[in-house]
This record gives sequence, structure tokens and C-alpha cells, in this order.
Amino acid sequence: MVTLGVNIDHVATLREARKVDYPDPVIAAELVQKAGADQITCHLREDRRHIRDDDIPKIQSIIEVPLNLEMAATEEMFQFALKTRPNKITLVPEKREEITTEGGLEVFSQIKALKEFCDKLLNQDFYVSLFIDPEEKQIHAAKELAVQAVEFHTGTYCNSQGDKKNAQLKKLRRACELAKQKGLFVAVGHGLNYNNISPVTKINEIEEYNIGHSIIAYALTVGLESAVREMKRLVIN
Repeated sequence: MVTLGVNIDHVATLREARKVDYPDPVIAAELVQKAGADQITCHLREDRRHIRDDDIPKIQSIIEVPLNLEMAATEEMFQFALKTRPNKITLVPEKREEITTEGGLEVFSQIKALKEFCDKLLNQDFYVSLFIDPEEKQIHAAKELAVQAVEFHTGTYCNSQGDKKNAQLKKLRRACELAKQKGLFVAVGHGLNYNNISPVTKINEIEEYNIGHSIIAYALTVGLESAVREMKRLVIN
């Protein structure tokens, strides 16, 4: 069964633009769940540019679907995860100067440090996913870390045109096939929208989509629940 996770970070981005208490990502999470989302995804960044620490337990208290916490592999985030116990942890790269996540986590070259961090999470019975680029060496490295899942960064596909876009789609398909062969749960996300998602949904190995910006943007026109329902329809068709 294919599932849709909705990232509500950009509701908090609008809130933080004025440093006020609205719009409330907690209310957004409730509406997203009502519209049929299978998961709520939040990225607690080290600089707290959108989601705040206290948003997470508030969201957990009102949703029945799983919470996927995106976070960096730091001791601070580990301690936060221990305190809040999200249903899933997705380890992502972070740069303070980036506008949004620019690529996947470099697992292959950091495998020793990430092994230690992932072991800490797994020893606490967390479900762990790695947000990686659709590259063979990253998949093999993820498998070595004994995590349960990978989420492939689809930004390069989304930002490409013409033949390059087709090449990126083939690369993504091969990566999904390999990850599935390795026994990993396969998710995708970043940059997917109502116009570019259709070819990706033809990749049968994909089990989960995590989409945020395009849904929140479309919601300004049609409303949050309608935006989620339309994306859910595209994902499951």
C-alpha cells in the first residue's frame, strides 16, 4: 500500500516570518490527517527556523497517524528524540545557509560516525530512515547501518528538464529497485508537486511519499484539506 506523508514545516515557516502564534502547525496537522494523510512529517532544524520544540509534542497529542521526525545526526537531536519518541526518525543533512535541503545525507563517506549514531537510535527501538541521494554506494552504505528504510532525494529529478529529467527518473527507478532488493523500505521526497509526480508513481517499489511545499502552496488557493486529497489521489493512482 502506497502512503502519503505531508510535511507541515512551511505552515511554521509562515508563522516564524512574523514571530507570531499563527498559522499553527498543530491545527494544520489535524486538518492534514482529516484529509487522508497517512503520516505527518516535521523537520526540527538545529536553527529552529520553522518547527519549534514544543510543536512536536502538541502535534503528537492530537494526531492518530504516525509522526515522522526529520532531524540531523546530533546529540541534541538524539536527546530530543528520546524525550518525544516519534514513530519514525529520518536523518537528513543540514547546512545553516541553505534555503532548503540541497541533497541527500552523505552516508558512504561518513559511515563510521553514522553507524555509531544509528546504533544509538536502533538500540532505543526507533524506526530509522536515511534521506539519501539515489546512488548505489549510498544504498549499500545504508544497508550496512542496519536501518529499516531509506528516503530518496527527488530534488534533482524535479529540477531537471528534457532528457536530463528522463535520465534522473531512470536513476531513481534503479535506486528504488536496488533498495527494495536489499530489504529496505522505500520512500521518496523533495520537490515533488502536482505536475511532476505522475512518472514517479509508476515506480512500483516506492512505498511512501513525503511532500510538503507544493501541498502547502496549493492550499493557499484551494484549502489545505483539498490540496492533501488531490495529492493523495495522484499518489495512489
